[in-house]
Amino acid sequence: MQKFDFSAISDMCVKCGKCKPNCTIFKISGDEVRSPRGFLDLIGAYNRGEMKLDKNAKSIFESCFLCTNCVEACPASLPVDEMIENVRFDLAQKYGISWYKRLFFYLLRHRWVMDFAARLGYVFKSCGFREHDNDTMQPKFALPMLKKERLLPNPSKKSFLNSHPEIIKNGERQVGIFIGCMANYAYTDTGEGLLKILKELGISAHLMKKQVCCAAPAYFTGDFATVEANAKKNIAYFEKVLESCEAIICPEATCSAMLKVDYERFFEHDEHWKERAKKVMSKLYLATEYFVKFTNLEQILEQKTEGKEKLSLVYHDPCHARKMQGVWREPRALLSRIFELKNSGDETSCCGFGGVTTQSQNYHLARAAGLSRANTLSKAGANVVSAECSACKMQLNNSLNLASSELRCKNPIELIAAAL
Repeated sequence: MQKFDFSAISDMCVKCGKCKPNCTIFKISGDEVRSPRGFLDLIGAYNRGEMKLDKNAKSIFESCFLCTNCVEACPASLPVDEMIENVRFDLAQKYGISWYKRLFFYLLRHRWVMDFAARLGYVFKSCGFREHDNDTMQPKFALPMLKKERLLPNPSKKSFLNSHPEIIKNGERQVGIFIGCMANYAYTDTGEGLLKILKELGISAHLMKKQVCCAAPAYFTGDFATVEANAKKNIAYFEKVLESCEAIICPEATCSAMLKVDYERFFEHDEHWKERAKKVMSKLYLATEYFVKFTNLEQILEQKTEGKEKLSLVYHDPCHARKMQGVWREPRALLSRIFELKNSGDETSCCGFGGVTTQSQNYHLARAAGLSRANTLSKAGANVVSAECSACKMQLNNSLNLASSELRCKNPIELIAAAL
């Protein structure tokens, strides 16, 4: 794992305050302590032995959404998010990780157990949930991560990976698909949409059935043992897959950012695995990014929708796409062929998902950030919201429902497939 000189980076902050206006948690709390420069100050004090990691500090460091708005705004691009991720590792070592998070991370490391648990969840979901619509459901009672008011993804009867053969031949070109856990077990229309698009393009699909979770939930929580185990498995497996595939595509911004960016950071002091990660992930793309750069999908969509009336759409940029991977033009380039695009007026705002800890222990913060974003999106005057990230989709649909909006969020892959 990457370890920082906390004091050196903390001292580099000149307290200019440019980070504060865009900070997701500061906009909610108004608390200087819970601002990027506040976090850096506390981290420096911790490193100098002037502050202990007590439960108050734990609450502060776990309130950050890791949206990276501060990194983008900072003149020195100070890695506040990575600093906090490392402090959360120290917190996990001191206080441990909640039993339900450890159970969740165990499932992420063992896909066959996750498959069984998902099937079990589908069979018994009516015991604890009421169906809200085809895509979502609401808990009948409150548990960790299961607040009664919130909408959750409706699990599928059969996972995406288990619904198809591993290789689907469409032509000479072939790509691997890293589907992501939420799209595999709940939002399966995303994977089905990918297959439809690839068939239209004449590109074969390798479903990569030995893939494991990217480990982003564990990384943001401080469970670095799960990160190391899953990262090494995926890197070694991707190397084999790329012997027969020109690229690996992923329809999930959080997953692709973890794979492309955070794996290399995580192995900063392990040159062997860092180089392997860097090499293999150079062939991994967000799905819309791949389709714009390496296919004629834009032209096909133009032909398919020529002369047809267009609905309007507002696009929400996942933090892990726009800020960490520089991907924001590509989904708009494709969606503009089939929709009239509207501007929300605040293209860098975080949806407020924030990860497992935010959703379970700090749901009030996720709710506040989500409602703010939902209200902004609702005012754009669009018929549809889109985001290339299942975490954003889940958070936005819950927030739009709380805001009494009829808008719903779809992955651009779903919308593009429907247009074909």
